[in-house]
Amino acid sequence: MEISHVVENKEHEAVDEVTQKVPTLPPSSNSCMSSQKVHARPPHEALFLVLAYLPLFELLAISEVCVSLRDAVQKDVLPWLNIIVERPLNLRLNDEILMKITSKAIGRLKTLALINCFKISDDGLQWVVDRNPHINKLYIPACTGLTPEGVIRAVKTLSERHHNLKSLRINGIYNIKKEDLQTILSYLQMNLSQQQQQRKQQPTTLYHHRNFSIFRNEDSDPMLDVDICPKCNDVRAVYECVRETCKRKRERLSTVCRGCHLCIPRCEECGRCVGSDELEETACGDNLCSECWLQLPKCNFCNRPYCNQHTNRQYRNSSSTGFVCDVCHIPYC
Repeated sequence: MEISHVVENKEHEAVDEVTQKVPTLPPSSNSCMSSQKVHARPPHEALFLVLAYLPLFELLAISEVCVSLRDAVQKDVLPWLNIIVERPLNLRLNDEILMKITSKAIGRLKTLALINCFKISDDGLQWVVDRNPHINKLYIPACTGLTPEGVIRAVKTLSERHHNLKSLRINGIYNIKKEDLQTILSYLQMNLSQQQQQRKQQPTTLYHHRNFSIFRNEDSDPMLDVDICPKCNDVRAVYECVRETCKRKRERLSTVCRGCHLCIPRCEECGRCVGSDELEETACGDNLCSECWLQLPKCNFCNRPYCNQHTNRQYRNSSSTGFVCDVCHIPYC
């Protein structure tokens, strides 16, 4: 689902703010204060301890606050071992910026997560992989500038010579065929233990797929987020239903409710399969079951909710309660 132009403009402005300098305060009108020199205090020591846990956007922003924080961010390798690029930075990230950011890890990069970074090319990804062969989590979903050949080359580099690529996310990359999937799996299985071989077979539910975390224990999740859909026979993210009746069918080796999102509509919130008579209308166009639809706040005009993934599209006014969806907001722009 495409994000509205208004939201994209706001995100571009947010990215620009990262590179702006902190404004200086105007001189005080008090003659007593203006005659005294104001001495800046160094940042609190606790602030340096949290740098390794900050998201990339906040990490880049805090490096512009003062010299000591800038030096701490630039010279310490710890904040750069797990690089996660998501909105709004993904809109600007290209090969050159990616190379500059990942070089700060000095070859020790462990996690590279590029979420919907459509400007990244095969050569840019391979440049990073060649210099950071110990990456064990590679997340590149919806990086539409990548090709299956580029992904295979990167996975091969990270799997050979006893390197340990544990988790791979490639859903949303175009033109991945069955043969490409088999090649990727053959490389991933090079260094798998017996426990990891079992994890590879774990089913994926929509809830798990939408809410994965870079730093959590993912032993219960599949190491690859795509499979061959039993309905359309294409390579896509294939989900298992969380509805109890569907689980019982699955126990009887029935695959009636297993498939990609194009073959089987599912609720964006709970992941259950929903029939055509159960689908509820939403402001963002995503599918919702009746139960989840009732629990979400609605637009003041059209009475349609957003799923939790798209609440950033809501327009709120301090003078009124609730929100207005982007469609209803257009006539008032």
